[in-house]
Amino acid sequence: MPEILLEKAVPIEMLLVAVGILLVVSILASKASGRLGVPALVLFLTIGMLAGSEGIGGIYFDDAETAQWIGVVALAFILFAGGLETNWDFVRPSIRGALSLSTLGVLLTSASVALAVFYFLGLPLPQAFLLGAIVSSTDAAAVFSVLRSKGVDLNEQLAATLELESGSNDPMAIFLTTASIQFLLQPSTTVGTLALDFVLQMSLGALFGYLMGVVATLIVNHLHLEYGGLYPVLTIAVVMLTYGGAAALGGNGFLAVYIAGIVMANRNFVHRRRLTAFHDGLAWLMQIAMFLVLGLLVFPSQLIEVAWVGIAVALVLIFIARPVAVFVSLAFTSLGLREKTLISWVGLRGAVPIILATFPLLAGAPGAALIFNVVFFIVLTSVILQGTTIPLVARWLRVDVATVPDLPPGEPAFSSRKESALLTIEVAEGSQAADKKIVQLPQWPREALILVVYRDDEFFLPVGGTELKPGDRLIVLTSKKVADRVRAIGAAPPRDGVGSELGT
Repeated sequence: MPEILLEKAVPIEMLLVAVGILLVVSILASKASGRLGVPALVLFLTIGMLAGSEGIGGIYFDDAETAQWIGVVALAFILFAGGLETNWDFVRPSIRGALSLSTLGVLLTSASVALAVFYFLGLPLPQAFLLGAIVSSTDAAAVFSVLRSKGVDLNEQLAATLELESGSNDPMAIFLTTASIQFLLQPSTTVGTLALDFVLQMSLGALFGYLMGVVATLIVNHLHLEYGGLYPVLTIAVVMLTYGGAAALGGNGFLAVYIAGIVMANRNFVHRRRLTAFHDGLAWLMQIAMFLVLGLLVFPSQLIEVAWVGIAVALVLIFIARPVAVFVSLAFTSLGLREKTLISWVGLRGAVPIILATFPLLAGAPGAALIFNVVFFIVLTSVILQGTTIPLVARWLRVDVATVPDLPPGEPAFSSRKESALLTIEVAEGSQAADKKIVQLPQWPREALILVVYRDDEFFLPVGGTELKPGDRLIVLTSKKVADRVRAIGAAPPRDGVGSELGT
C-alpha cells in the first residue's frame, strides 16, 4: 500500500513548480489589475478557477474545511497587517461613523438583503438572513488599490472612515453568520442569548487584543534578539497567540488581531519599518493564497445555474441594502451627501464573504451549497460592477484629491512639500531625548523620521534601538504641524519658567 501511494503522489518538485507558477502569475495579474481598472482579487479568483478541475489546470479541489482553515489564518494576518498600518491620529476623528458602519451598518445590510431574498426569491427567512450576513462585510483594500491605480485619492475623513470600517466590520459579519447558523440548526436559540454572546465576544476580543498589543510592543523592545531576522518570526507568533488566545477564551479572534496591530502601530517599537514591510508582504501572500484556494473551490458550471439569483441579490445589495445602511449609520456624522453616496457605492465585497460561505457548508446547514455559489457570484458581480467605476464616481462626486506617491510601509507621508520640514535638532543635556533609545522617546510623532545622527564628527543611520546622547545632532524629516513637538523633545528642560529651545 505505501508503494502505491508514493506512485500516485504528486512529486514534491512538481508541486513546488505549480505553486511557484501560480504565485508568479498572480503577481503579474496584480500589476495588470491597475491597468485594467479592476481589483486584483478578481484576477486572483479567476486564476484559481482556471487552475481548477473545470479549467486548464485540472486541479480537483473540493475540500471546504481546508479552504476555510486557510482563509481564517490568512484573514488573521491580513487584519493584523491592516492594523499595523493604521495611524490612530488619522482615523480617530472618523471613529464614530466607522464603528456605526461596522456594527449597525452590517446589521442593516444583512436585514435588507434578507427581506429582499425572502419576499422576492422565496428563500426561508432564516436562510435569507444567513445569506445577508455572509455578504455584509466590505473590502476597502480593493477600493484603495483601484483608486491608486487610476490616480485618485479620497479626502482624509472619507478615507479614514472607509479604512476603519473595513478592518472592524469583519468581526461583526462573522458573528452574524455564526449566529444565523446556530439559529438554523438550533431554533430554540433566543435573541437574548445571541446578544449576550455578541457582547462577550467583542469585549473579550477587544480587551485581549489591546493587552497583546501592549505586551508584544514591550517584548519587541526589550528582548534584544541577536538576529534581526527573528523579529518577524516573533510577530508571527504574536498574531497566532492573539487570535488563538482570544478565540479560546470565547472572544472574537479577528477583532483581537486587528486591535493588537493598531496598538502596536501607535507605539514606538524597534525595527518598525522592517516589521511593517514584512507584514505587508505577508498579507499579500495570504491574500493570493486565499483567493487562489477559493477560486479552486468553486465549480464555474455551478455558477451558471444561480446566475440570475446572484445578479438579483447583488443589485439589491448594491442599490438598496448598502445605501440604506450607510445613510442610516452616518445620519449623525458631519459627512455630506456626496461622501455618503460614495461610501454607498464603494461597498465592495471581497474574500471574507466567500470564506464565510464555507461555514454553513461545514455545519451542514440547509441550502448551504446554493448559498455558497450565490455568494461567489455576488462577490464577482460587486467587484466587476463597482470596482471598475469607483474612480469615475469619485471624480463625478468631486470627493477626490491629488494622489501622493506611495512610500514604503511605515514611512511618514506628507500631502505636499509645503507641509513637510527638514529639521536639525541638538539633543540637550537633561532633555526628554537624552540617554534614551529612539524607540523610548516620549510622545515622538509618527510623522517624524530621524534620518541621520551626527556624533563625534561622524554620521550614522539610526535604528529604533539607537541610544541618543547629549550633544547629538539629529536630522529629522517631519510634518510642520508637529515640528514644535519634535523640537521640544530634544530641548533642555525649562529653568525658572523659561524654556530653552535648541532646535533650528
